[in-house]
Amino acid sequence: MEPPDFEAMNLTLKPPAFPLCEDWKEDAEGSLFHLAHILLFLGFMGGSGSYGQLYLFTFLSLGFFCSSLWAWSDPCTTDTFLWSFALFAACLAQALYITYKLRSLSFDKDFEDLYNCMFKRLGVSVGHFGKIVASSDGAVHTLEKGQCFAVEGKTAIDRLSVLLSGRISVTVNEEFLHYIYPFQFLDSPEWDSLRPSEEGIFQVTLQADNQCRYIAWRRKKLYLLFAKHRYIARIFALIVRSDIAEKVYSLSDKAFDRAGRRYDLRLPSYCNMPGPELERPHDLLEVPMPREQTA
Repeated sequence: MEPPDFEAMNLTLKPPAFPLCEDWKEDAEGSLFHLAHILLFLGFMGGSGSYGQLYLFTFLSLGFFCSSLWAWSDPCTTDTFLWSFALFAACLAQALYITYKLRSLSFDKDFEDLYNCMFKRLGVSVGHFGKIVASSDGAVHTLEKGQCFAVEGKTAIDRLSVLLSGRISVTVNEEFLHYIYPFQFLDSPEWDSLRPSEEGIFQVTLQADNQCRYIAWRRKKLYLLFAKHRYIARIFALIVRSDIAEKVYSLSDKAFDRAGRRYDLRLPSYCNMPGPELERPHDLLEVPMPREQTA
């Protein structure tokens, strides 16, 4: 048997369609490539809000800048350099714009304290809080000692207010109910009891125990803000109802039945109690026990 004629068969090795990688680059070019993608990875981990966006675009700017330096070192990657540099410029411009907005949103100390105590813990951004401050006209009102914020049966419910300093006592029929302390709403139950189109008057008297300062939002102006920003409407609904719950629990601590046991004001028997029973003055708020059902 004759051996095969390999020359006649013309068996030759063709070069691969794509060049094979012989070794990894260990110089500065490879380091810039890896650094760029590390920065891009960190940038895409940014959160929401103004500070989250600033974090995002800052790291994206650094990542695309390193990618531009890496592409500049290779004369065959001009298109890569141009795209990376364009993205670097866009991200840098966005980061500078967000920084400018954050610096322009500076508040007085009273509003800064209000933001830190009530809105920041809920994740409200500085930009949204700026809209809330603008709807109140940025004004801080003052109550002198003994001055009334609202009078029972006379003052109209036309605003929503937050106490900044001092202490307010709440009374009904000249009987003490509870105190209102800083960073609590003055009129949250009245606000929540009315629809936007309804009108009402206070059923309690709110009087300053000492010099007090507060912020107020007009109903119509605040509802216009809610119509434009549903997120702000949900935030106010949350903090107003949380404030009402705290007031209910503070009343429950002072409610006792005839046997001296603490009574829960949320029970239906208290809500449906006859009017004359409520109007009798007592040292302690006296609540009748539910009647036992007879077979």
